[in-house]
Amino acid sequence: MAGVKLSAAQQRKVDQITELQKIVDHTKATLKELESNRAAKASVVNNLSAMISREMSQMRQKLLTSPVGTIGDLAGNLSVVASRSQGMNVKIRALTDGLNSITMQLDLAMKNALQPEKDAKAEAGDQPAH
Repeated sequence: MAGVKLSAAQQRKVDQITELQKIVDHTKATLKELESNRAAKASVVNNLSAMISREMSQMRQKLLTSPVGTIGDLAGNLSVVASRSQGMNVKIRALTDGLNSITMQLDLAMKNALQPEKDAKAEAGDQPAH
């Protein structure tokens, strides 16, 4: 990325995606902690679930103003899954799959954001003359 010159809009998009990736990484760490504390007191499990739910809800709120694909919808769904009291295996599996999906979508969005922008003049110059 040393030789790539990004426009202001591209840099803003890259910064936003990087911030979202940090949130996802932190949520994955919290999910691993939840998974390792399956047999803990109910209050510990509920607190970890509430943390995941809160992070996903905040991520959804951030994505309402500047959407990146369907990540906002998925984050909202994960917030609901984390706050429900279904079986622990189901919850962990759904959250893991959802976070992996968000990670893939963010990676794709980052790849697209780093693509060089095409100039309108260059596109007009590429068209054959009639």
